[in-house]
Amino acid sequence: MRKKLIVNADDFGYSTAVNQAIIKAFDQGILTSCSLMVGEEAFSEAVELAKSRPKLAVGLHLVLICGRAVLPASEIPNLVDSKGNFPLDPFSTGVKYYFSSAAQKELRKEIYAQVEKFASTGLAFSHIDGHLHLHMHPTVFAILAEAAEKFGVKRVRLPRETLIHTLKLRRANLAMKIVWWLVFHLLSVHAKKLLENRGFNSVDRVYGLLESGSMTEDFWLGILPQIKTEFSEIYSHPEISALALNSTNLRGNEELTALLSEKVRNKLNEHSFELINYFDLDKINKINKLKN
Repeated sequence: MRKKLIVNADDFGYSTAVNQAIIKAFDQGILTSCSLMVGEEAFSEAVELAKSRPKLAVGLHLVLICGRAVLPASEIPNLVDSKGNFPLDPFSTGVKYYFSSAAQKELRKEIYAQVEKFASTGLAFSHIDGHLHLHMHPTVFAILAEAAEKFGVKRVRLPRETLIHTLKLRRANLAMKIVWWLVFHLLSVHAKKLLENRGFNSVDRVYGLLESGSMTEDFWLGILPQIKTEFSEIYSHPEISALALNSTNLRGNEELTALLSEKVRNKLNEHSFELINYFDLDKINKINKLKN
């Protein structure tokens, strides 16, 4: 059996440096999919690039932290500052989203606005995931699942990573990795129950959380032989460094190199991976249901 792998790039639309890296990884490398930030400065450029590449699957990268809102600041004052920027601290932001009824009302408006803005591009709507995985927050996820159903987008990223696979390769920041793995494991269990019997599709395992910003060629070569699940996703944050003088993603170019690597491509073939996207996942699951 050939294992199925989605190779996704996050932050499409963030900047020209990110957009060009993603397009290069698709045109010349192993990338099959990407996630679009609809409120960032290079959004329009990203849409045009994607429209000229219909085989590139594009989903929504929901932004509710460390980024810009779609709605005016005056409409969501409990979510953003006067310039429309979300907070930077995930913990305090998560607490606020959970306990503040005012914030929750505004979250509904902003989440729907982002889904609607993506839909308005005319791009085929591949999937939904979230910046820093804040889409997994229980309050956010409940609203997001509702919005996704209304727009017919029943493909969502649940960041379920196999901890031991990463730790076999890199043990730096061990305590943090264990905490993050546990948090998102529990959130994924909650989300899976919420989606039960609603026709949503997600893959068995997603890699990228515990080595975010460090999905380099050597990591790919080490992680691929360990993956045994039928459906998986690996995501990264490629960026062309020559265009990214003001970027904080210093390793983006290394992540792009991995997506272009002939060694990685050979390793995929060696371990019987078939590259797919979320649309393919839908088709495969439908065929499997018919067979059963």
